[in-house]
Amino acid sequence: MRTEEPPVPDEVTGAELDRQVRGELGTLSRDNATAVARHLVMTARLLGEDPEAAYLHSMAAQRRAGRVGLVREAAGIAAYQVGRYEEALRELRTARRLTGSSEHLPLMADCERGLGRPERAIELAATPEAGQLDRAGQLELLMVCSGARQDLGQPEAAVVMLQVPELQAQPGSGSDDSQVTRARLMSAYADALASAGRTQESRTWLEKAADEDESEVTGAAERLGRYGDEYIVDVLDDGDDGGGDDGGGDGDDGDSDDGGADGGRGLDVDVTGGHLQEGRSAGHRDAAVEAENSDQESDDSSGSQA
Repeated sequence: MRTEEPPVPDEVTGAELDRQVRGELGTLSRDNATAVARHLVMTARLLGEDPEAAYLHSMAAQRRAGRVGLVREAAGIAAYQVGRYEEALRELRTARRLTGSSEHLPLMADCERGLGRPERAIELAATPEAGQLDRAGQLELLMVCSGARQDLGQPEAAVVMLQVPELQAQPGSGSDDSQVTRARLMSAYADALASAGRTQESRTWLEKAADEDESEVTGAAERLGRYGDEYIVDVLDDGDDGGGDDGGGDGDDGDSDDGGADGGRGLDVDVTGGHLQEGRSAGHRDAAVEAENSDQESDDSSGSQA
């Protein structure tokens, strides 16, 4: 008996997918391929605004086309977005086996963090597959591992990991994608500095991230709380309770709500561009500190004691 599937609006036909993506569904019957394509379109449309609904559509596609790598990839990304990290790992491992691509290795490493296994995230970065990533993927994995070092109580190591040439690139240079990656790198570096207690340096790099981040994908400007000349840096909780078993195997059956550390982290699915992939935004938790407030409190305390 087929599990009830989430409804798809009549105007969604599946033709919205790029031809290359639709081509990967060519092994399916025509009717099934259309149904899968429509669910993938809905996954893309809903991932940012209603990730739970997007997840349900991705799983409907997965049940129909579990041997198609792109479908397993979409299911893994959607599961990650709603904090089902064990399930996301299982889906992304299967996608890697089906496609031969390790492009989602950073996302898999961040799932390990979400499950409270930062040491496994670092181990993934040492695999031969990590060396095959493009530069953007390598930087993404560095950000994940920097966060993992923070999880392990190694803040200075987290800082050193991110001291790469891209931090010193000319502001506003390169393609839009490279600017976004650089802004995310700066934001991650600010987080690492904050975890090491280097408050002023952290704020400086968060400001640089905000200036570089024209698309506002990092949230750096919001975190700074810019109001004129006043800067307030938010302190965000970074509690990881993760756990769970290693989700090996194909994972063609069974749902697992592992509810890791902090849910999905701004994933995106690009249908119009012909790809279903996370929008390079995994990898680091916000660790900036409320510098001015804490300094002021310290001054006030000293004054009252005097």
